[in-house]
Amino acid sequence: MRVLITGHLGYVGPWMIRAFKEAGHHVTGLDVGYFRECVEELDGFTPPDRERVRDVRDVSAADLEDVEAIVHLAALSNDPLGHIDPALTHAINTEASLRLAGLAKSAGIRRFVFASSCSIYGGVGDKGAPADEQATMDPLSAYARSKVDTEAGLAALADRDFEPVFMRNATAFGVSPRMRFDLVVQNLIGWGFTTGVIRVLSDGTPWRPIVHIADMARACVAAVTAPAATVAGQAFNVGRDDNNFRIREIAETVVGKLPSVRLEITGEAGADPRSYRVSFAKAASALPGFQAEWTLDRGCDEIIEWLRAGHLREHDFQSRFFVRLKQLQHLMAERFVDEEIRVRAPA
Repeated sequence: MRVLITGHLGYVGPWMIRAFKEAGHHVTGLDVGYFRECVEELDGFTPPDRERVRDVRDVSAADLEDVEAIVHLAALSNDPLGHIDPALTHAINTEASLRLAGLAKSAGIRRFVFASSCSIYGGVGDKGAPADEQATMDPLSAYARSKVDTEAGLAALADRDFEPVFMRNATAFGVSPRMRFDLVVQNLIGWGFTTGVIRVLSDGTPWRPIVHIADMARACVAAVTAPAATVAGQAFNVGRDDNNFRIREIAETVVGKLPSVRLEITGEAGADPRSYRVSFAKAASALPGFQAEWTLDRGCDEIIEWLRAGHLREHDFQSRFFVRLKQLQHLMAERFVDEEIRVRAPA
C-alpha cells in the first residue's frame, strides 16, 4: 500500500517509517522540517521512499496523488507549545488536519489514521474505572482541545468512502533518532542522569499512561491495514494497561535504575489537574495483530543505555535539540519562521 505519513521528521516519524516499510508498504513523508536538524543517527532507521517538504497548512491535491492511506502525525505536539498561541495550535492541529482530510476524501483516499491523544481525558484521574473510549472527555489544554475538535470534525466526514481512525496515544517514551526530553519518562531520566537529582514539582500523584513510540507505530500499521468493519470511524486508546503510573511511580522506577540519584517530591507547583488512567483493552482485542510490547522498565533501560553511549555529546538534554518548544522559539528568534511559524522565504 502507498502510505503518506505527515510529520515524519518528528520524534515518532522514524519509527513510523520503519514499521510501515518493514510491513512492505511504500512510504511518502510530508513535513515542513522544523525539527530536521534535531537528529541523532541510529542504525536500523531508513528514510521514506519519497519526501515532500510542505507545511501541513499548505497541502494540495497534488501532494496526495498516488496515496492510498494517510497516517497524520503532524501537529504542534504538546501542552507547552499551546502556550505560544492557542489559536495557532487550533489552526495547525485542527483546521489544517480537517482541510487535509477533506482533500483526502475528495481524492478517494479511504483510510485516514489520526494521531490523537489520551490527554483528551484530562481530569478523569483515579475516580472510578480507567477511561475507555466511551469515557467523558475533559481536555485541559489547547493541545488536548485540538485533538477533541479534530476527532469531531473527522467523524462528521466519515461515510462508506472515508474511514477515519482515531489513535488516542498515551504519553510517548523511548529512544528515537529525533530524541525528545520534554516528555515525562525521558525528562525524569535526563535530570537524574545528568544532575543526580530528580525533582518532581507536583505532589507526584497525577496518573499518566505511557506508550513506547515503537508500539504507537505498530498500532498505526494495524489501523491502516485492518478491515473497515473493524476500525472505520472508531477510536482506540494505544498503550498497555500496566503502563498506567502515577508520576511518583515513574520517578521511583528511574531511581531504581540509577541508584545514586536522589528523588525530591517538592509539591511546589501544586496539584496537576491533568490526571487520567486509561483502559487499553479495546486495541489489544480489536486491532488485528497488535499488542503493545514495551514496559516502563524496558524503556528506562533503553533510554539510560542511549545516554551512557554518549549520544548527548556536547548538547544539554534541555537544549533546543531535545525540547520542541525551545526549537520553535529558536526558529522564531533567528527569523527562520514568522509569527505563525511559517517558514520564511530566503532573502
